[in-house]
This record gives sequence, structure tokens and C-alpha cells, in this order.
Amino acid sequence: MMFELKEKSPAAIRQVIRENRYTGPTPGLAPGYAQANLLVIPERMAFDFLLFCQRNPKPCPVLDVTDVGSAVPEILAPGADIRTDIPRYRIYKNGALVDEVLDIKEFWRDDLVAFLLGCSFTFETALLEAGIGIRHIEERRNVPMFITNIRCRPAGKFSGAMVVSMRPIPRDQVVRAVEVTGRFPAVHGTPVHIGDPEAIGIKDINRPDFGDAVTIKPGEVPVFWACGVTPQVAVMEVKPELAISHAPGHMFIGDLRDAELAVC
Repeated sequence: MMFELKEKSPAAIRQVIRENRYTGPTPGLAPGYAQANLLVIPERMAFDFLLFCQRNPKPCPVLDVTDVGSAVPEILAPGADIRTDIPRYRIYKNGALVDEVLDIKEFWRDDLVAFLLGCSFTFETALLEAGIGIRHIEERRNVPMFITNIRCRPAGKFSGAMVVSMRPIPRDQVVRAVEVTGRFPAVHGTPVHIGDPEAIGIKDINRPDFGDAVTIKPGEVPVFWACGVTPQVAVMEVKPELAISHAPGHMFIGDLRDAELAVC
């Protein structure tokens, strides 16, 4: 099920997700409100990951961090519950993906810290308002995401390759897309690459590592933005005994409006 919710407010959508009545990707839901990536790790690794985010603000822009053991994102949505309010979660143990679940209550521990990172779905409303179509929304698919050959700056135990999301943009609208997304540095900002996928290590644009392939029409250019799935790749390298993330494309929808994250 995708993009079929009647509810428009973030709180109402989170309630539907909490009740497992919506389990699909979230692009196009709650237009005008910020969406966020999730990574949950033990407290002993939290400083290293926060430093990793500070050194890699493009793929890992921090929007909120919970108190140790708390499932409440006090900045993004004080009434929410990180354990239940995302459509799908991924469970990693010792760096291996072991399960995908609809809530994480059985996995929650008192020593866990949740990081919420900016998501490019947030700036899609601004792109649409600028007259730039979003292909994965048009085709009712998840956004295509790729692991690149761009290495993140390491920090403590964390290192890894950058993940990017791709949107095909008409050639004459690329500059405008860069301008629009540049107003949102808290949700990845300007693209990290435009054009030739192989230049950043992507061998087949029609076979994303995460999400779904979308149509690239004649006259369109693939444009790549840093992606908040990057921490999941880092987790696979670092191999913590437990880490929890959102399933790619299945985001946390907060109460902050896009405009609150924009710069003039």
C-alpha cells in the first residue's frame, strides 16, 4: 500500500502507522512536513556516531537525538514514539540485517539512543511547487538509492560509503532543482553529483541497491542527493551488536514544517 492515506496531519499519519494500518513507503505523505531517517544504537557508540554525522553533514544531517533509553523525539514530535511510528524497521545484529519488522518494542532497551536524520523527501514539496516533477511519486514507487564509491570521513568506529538517492530531472530544470534543494541543508541540501552514474561507482542506474528503479525519459539527467541510508552501510562495516534503522524509504514523519528547515 502506497500513498493512499486520507489523513494529512503528521500526528494522524503516525497513528495509522502505529496501528499497522499503513506499512508502505512515505514519499508524498504529509506534504509540507519534515521526514526523517532513523538509526538506533547503544549509548556506548553514540558519541562516535554523532561525530560521524558532524563530519559528514551531507548524508547525515542530525535533526534530533533522544535521551538515553527514551523513545520520544522531543524536537521533531514530542508526542511520538520511535518504537512504533515508522512503517517498517530493519534490525541489524553484528552488522548483518536479520529482520524487517513493523515495530521495535521487543528490541528496545534502556541503553539505546535514537538519531533522527534529515531526509530528502522533505524538500520534494518545494521541488513540486517549483514545477519539478518527482518521478518516484508519479510512478508510485520508492525512491531509488545507490551505494557509491564516495567514502565518508571516518569518526571513531564509524566509516563507510555514501548512499545517494536519485531523481531524474529535465535538463533545463537541473539548475533550478539545485537552487531549490540548496535551501534545505538540514535535509541533504544540494546534489552531490549530476549526470554520469559510473563516475560515482553506480554501474547500472536501473538496479538500485535500495528502493525501486524509475523511468528516466529522453532529455532527463540523473541527479543524485546524499541519502540518510548511509548510516546503514556504516553499520554493516562497524558491526555493532545491535542497531535499528528505518527500512529504506519508510520514514519518520515529524511535526516540523519544511519551511522551518529552509534557509533564505
